[in-house]
Amino acid sequence: MTFVQLIDCKTSKYDDMNRLMDSWVEATQGKRTATHAVVGKDRSGDGHYVEIVEFPSYEDAMKNSGLPETDRIFQEMVALCDEMPTFTDLEVVRDDQLNKAAVRRFLLEVCGREDPAPFHELFAEGYTEHDVGTDEVTHSVKEAQEKTLAYRRGFPDFTFTIEDQIAEGNRVVTRWSWSGTNTGEAFGMPPTGKRVGMTGTTTFVFSGGKMVEGWWHWDALGMMRQLGVVQMPG
Repeated sequence: MTFVQLIDCKTSKYDDMNRLMDSWVEATQGKRTATHAVVGKDRSGDGHYVEIVEFPSYEDAMKNSGLPETDRIFQEMVALCDEMPTFTDLEVVRDDQLNKAAVRRFLLEVCGREDPAPFHELFAEGYTEHDVGTDEVTHSVKEAQEKTLAYRRGFPDFTFTIEDQIAEGNRVVTRWSWSGTNTGEAFGMPPTGKRVGMTGTTTFVFSGGKMVEGWWHWDALGMMRQLGVVQMPG
């Protein structure tokens, strides 16, 4: 089970503290078991900082604490604090990655649907989308929805499968596969009746809990080839 440690300290020497933590990261390269660290500054308390350090488990955290480099850094950190820092050990019992969940909801439930309400729940009004496969850029939620509806008309049974997701900061990258049967007009062409599939990657940027920008990378040429529109040489 994921384990989190909160380090609460007060210091008037944060720049020195920051450099100290950088030296710990460098010194423990290849040995530390911490996977994620976030430092927050208390807006209402001058010199009050909280560091949140994540580990795969409590046992991994104890291994990290046992490193000689960690002990040395701890002693130097205490010297930089205005008072003795406090530590809170937490077993993570719930971990909701909300931005990843929003992308999953869009791809699996909302994409290609007529109801505009879910789109406005997920996307900011000024949403901008870049489609590398077609070199198109859309500049509103309505345009983005219309584009998904065009695919739904051309491939009424299309479905996404999420293969992998990575979230970092305000970005979510999703590797997906897609398949559908071309029983409607698509790309200005009559239906072919062919079943096609493709893979791609989409990167969404979030702000205020909604998607504000997106980049779609997908195999447009492969789809055209499967539809018989493009013939490969040889």
